[in-house]
Amino acid sequence: MSKALIEKILRAREQAVTVGERTFTIRRPTDADAVGMSSMQPFDFVRKFVVGWNLTELDVIPGGGAEPVAFHPELWAEWIVDRPDLWTPLATAIFDAYAAHADKRKAAEKN
Repeated sequence: MSKALIEKILRAREQAVTVGERTFTIRRPTDADAVGMSSMQPFDFVRKFVVGWNLTELDVIPGGGAEPVAFHPELWAEWIVDRPDLWTPLATAIFDAYAAHADKRKAAEKN
């Protein structure tokens, strides 16, 4: 199995989303993910489908520095629990990315 090809598939599902002054990378849910999406809360969406950010240490912790902080899923999960202001806008962007994908697929099937 080619890790490089897997990475390309995953990156093809990604897009940048800006909320306020912060930019996050979301990954569009797959059709398999969509099966359970109706039971997911906005926080669940955000925790699972945000895969990157453009944040500094100051964004992450009070009194932090101006240096960029690398995204890590565990750090993301810990930080986002205290940011309910981001849950809905990010969840909406994730859902919209899936809806656009589904619409595009339906349009292609009609042709």
